Amino acid sequence: MEVFSHLIDGFAVALSLQNLTFALLGCFIGTLIGSLPGLGPANGVAILIPLAFSLGLPADTALIMLTSVYCGAMYGGRISSILLNIPGDEPAMMTCLDGYPMAKKGRAAEALALSAIASFIGSLIATIGMIFLAPIMAKFALSFGPAEYFALFVLAFATLGGVTGGNPIGTLMAAAIGLMIATVGIDISTGTQRFTFNLLELYEGVDFIIAIVGLFALSELILFVEEHHSGAVRKMIKVNKLKLSWKDFTNILPTSIRGGLLGFVAGVLPGAGASLGSFISYTIEKRIVGDKGHFGEGDAKGIAAPEAGNNGAATGALVPMLTLGVPGSGTTAVLLAMLISLNVTPGPLMFTQHADVVWGVIAALLLGNVLLLAMNIPMVGIFVKLLSIPTRYLLPMVAVVAFVGIYSISHSVLDLLFMCVFGVIGYLLRKIGIPLVPIILGMLLGPEMEKNLRHAIQLSNGDWSILWSSGLSIGLWSVAAMGLILPVIIGPLIKKRMAAKQAKA
Repeated sequence: MEVFSHLIDGFAVALSLQNLTFALLGCFIGTLIGSLPGLGPANGVAILIPLAFSLGLPADTALIMLTSVYCGAMYGGRISSILLNIPGDEPAMMTCLDGYPMAKKGRAAEALALSAIASFIGSLIATIGMIFLAPIMAKFALSFGPAEYFALFVLAFATLGGVTGGNPIGTLMAAAIGLMIATVGIDISTGTQRFTFNLLELYEGVDFIIAIVGLFALSELILFVEEHHSGAVRKMIKVNKLKLSWKDFTNILPTSIRGGLLGFVAGVLPGAGASLGSFISYTIEKRIVGDKGHFGEGDAKGIAAPEAGNNGAATGALVPMLTLGVPGSGTTAVLLAMLISLNVTPGPLMFTQHADVVWGVIAALLLGNVLLLAMNIPMVGIFVKLLSIPTRYLLPMVAVVAFVGIYSISHSVLDLLFMCVFGVIGYLLRKIGIPLVPIILGMLLGPEMEKNLRHAIQLSNGDWSILWSSGLSIGLWSVAAMGLILPVIIGPLIKKRMAAKQAKA
């Protein structure tokens, strides 16, 4: 089959010494970032993007390293959930329900090992699903015209908050801010300056990378200083010697497979995300097990289900990003910005114009999961020790990476000032509950959205009905409308149940 031929070529890319080295580095750094409460994969990837540019990495190597960071962070989120009862990010919240009780029973090592195995199975299933689904979606996307692409971008904004999002109005406000920032620069159609204030640096618009590092990395640093200024060492449950049996593995295998499949579907769906994948996997598994299980009391299946679900969803979210150019999660939005900055445009043509990048990343995901499994079981003690490092030592290192990385790209002090401004803006927006990912998405998709809208109107001689004249565009508009309505109706119920389950545990 053609798919396997492309996959073999992808392994040739992924197995090069440079790509393999950066994949291993990304897995280690990602696991460390994921284990630190509050950082999460989106912030981790944002912090390391300047490093990829300053090192002059080619597109395939940069994407392999950052997707390895992404997957590693999803693995690492379970460590603080199990040992501290503090999720590394929102998708890892469900892992606290049984992970922490199991650790309190003296089985912390087993909980960490089983969660790593479940993460591996979930991510592996999703990667296999990506291998077969992504080319089909890419071919389907070739039938899109400018009107369909405009409707697709509206769908991306409408579903960005996801059904687990708690602030749909704030999400739309953030998207509007991002779209406004996207208009800064010279209009490519008319040559008119828009919001440049006669600053030469703004003629080409606002740099994605500067905005991402400022909004994510610097705002996170400010929040860390505010919330963890004492720098106290966190008290965690001691990890004893691992005693894992074959029975323990076979016990969670069906659970992990189901969780991986459910997570992959949640990841591919626009706006669903890893949080929903984790929640659905845990809830369905609890119903399947019924009274036979001890969910909430340290049941191994209660650890395996959410971990397989959130890792499957994280990998599944890469499918719409690579095939349609529309990110399926906050982290993939950051990855999308990095690819655009490298002059690689994700979408259906990427599978022909940049096949080496696409299949190299897919092959690297398969290798990365093996590396992560091999790394997370024997080396978990290292991550546990790193988890106890006071934040006053970690913050300066993160700040240095951010500032040096941005300066090494353009050697402009003004870019550093812009980054600081975005950092303060990001901090203020977080304090009032407005999410940051929609701002980045607006900046990324705004130019393409405007271009496709103009093209569609020109083709129809000014007739706006072209935007909903085809069956495909009507379907996209319908899903976008559902994406706006469902979070308002279903979102609070899911968030309430997730919080209730964690409080009860």
